[in-house]
Amino acid sequence: MELPGDGAARLVPFREFVVKVHSRCDLACDHCYVYEHADQSWRQQPKALSEPVAERVAARLAEHAATHGLPSVTVILHGGEPLLAGPARLRTLCEVLTRALDGVAGLDLRIHTNGLRLGVPFLDLFSEYGVKVGVSLDGDRTANDRHRRFADGRSSHPLVLKALELLRQERYRHLYQGLLCTVDVENDPRAVLDALTSLEPPRIDFLLPHATWETPPARPDGLPVPYARWLLRAFDHWETQGRPVPVRLFDSLLSTLRGGPSLTESLGLAPTDLVVVETDGTLEQADSLKTAHEGAAATGFDVFRHSFDEVAAHPGIRARQSGLAGVSAECRRCPVVRSCGGGLYAHRYRDANGFDNPSVYCTDLRELVDGVEARTAPVVIAPEVAGPAVLMASQQELTRVLLARLHSDMGEAGGEDWQHSWELLAAVEAAAPDALDTVVDHPYTRAWVLAALDSVRRGRPPGTEPVRQLSALAAAAVVRGRLDMTATVVHQGGALYLPTLGLLRTGASAEEGRAGIRAADAGFSVREGGTETRFGLSEEGPRWQPVRLLPGTGAWVRPMALEDVDPYRDCFSRPPSPRLDGAGAEGWQRRLGAAWTLLHRTVPALARETAAGLGTLTPLADGAGAGPGRAGRRGPGALGVTCSAGVRGTALALLTGRRRARLRELTEVADLYALDGEWLHESPWRERPVPVSELLADVYARVAAEEYRRSQGRGDGDGDGGDGDGDGDAIKRALDRLSGAAELTVSGKAVVGELRREFESGA
Repeated sequence: MELPGDGAARLVPFREFVVKVHSRCDLACDHCYVYEHADQSWRQQPKALSEPVAERVAARLAEHAATHGLPSVTVILHGGEPLLAGPARLRTLCEVLTRALDGVAGLDLRIHTNGLRLGVPFLDLFSEYGVKVGVSLDGDRTANDRHRRFADGRSSHPLVLKALELLRQERYRHLYQGLLCTVDVENDPRAVLDALTSLEPPRIDFLLPHATWETPPARPDGLPVPYARWLLRAFDHWETQGRPVPVRLFDSLLSTLRGGPSLTESLGLAPTDLVVVETDGTLEQADSLKTAHEGAAATGFDVFRHSFDEVAAHPGIRARQSGLAGVSAECRRCPVVRSCGGGLYAHRYRDANGFDNPSVYCTDLRELVDGVEARTAPVVIAPEVAGPAVLMASQQELTRVLLARLHSDMGEAGGEDWQHSWELLAAVEAAAPDALDTVVDHPYTRAWVLAALDSVRRGRPPGTEPVRQLSALAAAAVVRGRLDMTATVVHQGGALYLPTLGLLRTGASAEEGRAGIRAADAGFSVREGGTETRFGLSEEGPRWQPVRLLPGTGAWVRPMALEDVDPYRDCFSRPPSPRLDGAGAEGWQRRLGAAWTLLHRTVPALARETAAGLGTLTPLADGAGAGPGRAGRRGPGALGVTCSAGVRGTALALLTGRRRARLRELTEVADLYALDGEWLHESPWRERPVPVSELLADVYARVAAEEYRRSQGRGDGDGDGGDGDGDGDAIKRALDRLSGAAELTVSGKAVVGELRREFESGA
């Protein structure tokens, strides 16, 4: 895999601000990164945040939010132990922050505490300002007492439980944010999880103990992956319990395995957007860096002399905002890096080369990601991957969602014509839902809907084209449903296309006009002005060009539409052919029939797969292009095939074109990969490295083409180019590369796995 140059990275504004309100603590936890690790700068900090510092922090924060137009910011009150600051000081800080951000941005206030002093005075204050409370607790008493004790050795557990009992009362329950638990592999993970879930937290955070390559984590008995095994046992217990409480670490892994974002700073490639304010107003990077070395978190900035933008430009901050480019070369080559993100930045530190290393928990993280994937893959693989019927249903639903979105976006811009057509569609749906389904599911309905949505999204008025298309859609549904309704159709230029039915020449001028369309016996009638004309659906004439229907082939190829009049069929790598005359249509039909017969004789399973879900064929013009058959960019169930292709070339075009179409349809409703383009991959068929989407598309089509060639003992594609020029060795190399691609989701891996089985079974 290659990493493309990322150029000059833009400044990422901070959205999360950790404000130290007190720099001391009333516990003596031996795993604390503030007091027990390399950086001891806390000793020089004032004990508490003063009011002048608070005022300056609030002003800088409001300045930053206004500069970047942030809708909201999160402020986490931290320490040490923040409750040592006392209610009065915390009230002043809450007031200052609230006042400064009023009218600028929303304020999400939180506090992380050990809970020992959490009583009614604090909770009443937090309720007044909406401060959410997160509490640190490592499990049951045995687990918690391993590390979280007072300096004299006393247990803190009973006091924390008392505080949580108060926090869980009805009047304060809305403030309860969750529990933070540091993993100790000496503890029983099931007992820890049971103890935490019994306290009904809105969320649990499992945290790995801070460590670096210089101060590695404890590994009892020399086990290579004790933290992964501990977490996987907790995961299994969580699953058995029915996931009673969200666990951020597990939810993050499940998200990234599906192609979603990371949900925690300790995993994933999302850029950091956090900055720390110490009690004296100095600005630092994440506290976890104090684990690495003295001064590792320092920036040299403070709230009195520097803006948050200046801090955001600090090299240390930028290093944690560069995503894939910010992890080590070894991590960039790892197939799970999208889920683990190289681990927490602090955990990568080594004296010899700083943070340019995998996490000291690398082996644990790999085992954890692989373990969660293996446990969940069968249920998180998108059902569309294995089920053609599910894929078709999802595609149909997608068109409806997009059409509804367009209706919402059009608002009043469509006027009375749009509203009339929309109401007519609703009436058709009630009276003849199958008729409506047929026209909405027409492949090129999606094309014009997307074109209109693109115009709205880009801020360009969509004009009257969507109104004409919607009115024609409603009219076609009325005709198909043989309903006693009149559809008012808006047309222009003397031509009107009724989706799935055909092209009507109205005889009107180039000016926009309206016509009333009604269903009639074996056809429809058109009324313009005082004249009414009847047309038979299949009777071609000077004014009516119906969509022809290609007969099926045996019991496995259903009849298909020969679509050569729809104005939105121009969505292939080659331009569409003009309307075929009778002889041209018959010749094309004969070649198609012979091609289907050839496919069924040589690769029957692939022939049935190719025919499934294919309902519309569009003739493409001869000449330069990328191949004889390509997937339409917009229309599911449609395929374009050149007019001049021979029988073998047409067969290959059907096979590979449908393959590419199906993959495109699949990627529209299922996440097969994420961060497409972040990596580049060598391709056997391209001069330059390509993104994973392109490599997958090539392999997806070529596996079928290779089976087709093997069935005939041929090494070429009948001179038609395109996907007929591959070979088995090249496909194997490409499959090997895809198998290690970090971009692939669980669903994407399932697709590649099926391709490999298909390829190897035909070898």
